[in-house]
Amino acid sequence: MDLIHVLGQLPEIKDKNVLIDSKNSDDAGVYKITDDIAVVLTTDFFTPIVDDPYWFGAIAAANALSDVYAMGGKAVAALNIAMLPNEAKFFPSLKKIMQGGIDKMKEAGVSIIGGHTIKDKEPKFGYAVLGLIHPDKILDNSKAKPGDALILIKKIGTGIVSTGIKAGMCSNAVIEELTSSMAMLNKRASEIMLEIDISTATDITGFGLIGHLSEVLNASKCQARLYSSRVPYFDEAIRLAERDIAPGGTLANLKIYNPLIEWSKGVTDSEQVMMNDAQTSGGLLIFVPQERKDKLVGALQKENILAAHIGDVLAGNVKSDKKIFVEK
Repeated sequence: MDLIHVLGQLPEIKDKNVLIDSKNSDDAGVYKITDDIAVVLTTDFFTPIVDDPYWFGAIAAANALSDVYAMGGKAVAALNIAMLPNEAKFFPSLKKIMQGGIDKMKEAGVSIIGGHTIKDKEPKFGYAVLGLIHPDKILDNSKAKPGDALILIKKIGTGIVSTGIKAGMCSNAVIEELTSSMAMLNKRASEIMLEIDISTATDITGFGLIGHLSEVLNASKCQARLYSSRVPYFDEAIRLAERDIAPGGTLANLKIYNPLIEWSKGVTDSEQVMMNDAQTSGGLLIFVPQERKDKLVGALQKENILAAHIGDVLAGNVKSDKKIFVEK
């Protein structure tokens, strides 16, 4: 049974204080506390994405925090979620995983206030995160507007490169570049975008660039044009994709979202795979009105944050089943 069929059986939410639920596939849920305060709630955990346990913990923290930043919130507290072998030989690695997460949460200004651990043969680690936001300033998926420029702040290809690393096909320099990107917080980019007054944002994770963009377009009743040559890819991801190296999640994304896409003849098969690549701790995709695009890009680049204008939002066409038009 597909997971979506199970999730579709969840009870209808009737609580008026629930401002954002799972209906529009937003990055996090939002619950209103007062007229001026709402909490942003999210959770994420996964199996090791890199061999180094310290950086596994740091990446898990950065990844979990990103959902709050994408909603325009301020992350304030977190709970550990850990499934780990109960074996003495694993304890030194566990200590490093925890330390990596602690250091990254400290960098983000977030307090770890507890958590839950169970025994499991394969380690899994992550966090539940709580953030704060004003109820009137939520950057949910329904707020994209025709004419918005699409700005991406991290390279695409973490799933493909991670698969290559597991196969022993990547150098230490490649591993270092990938690790650095995934461990980088999206906190400062979120702060900058809020200063610019954008339309909305989402973070690019397991459903890939195409999948997460389509979620926003569906909720906002819009379409978009992307330019594959403008999308920033890891150089190693290009090389590996051309050799048909890709994780199962990426190939599943390609199959699921392909009916929504119109590919131009110039877009290669490997580019199609990369634009569907399942990301871990990917960048924010920011929807910004055209008249503020240059201001946003300049502000991000001033702080050495990658900022690529990869496409634009179009008015929706009810007669078309395509959501995204990809050109070279």
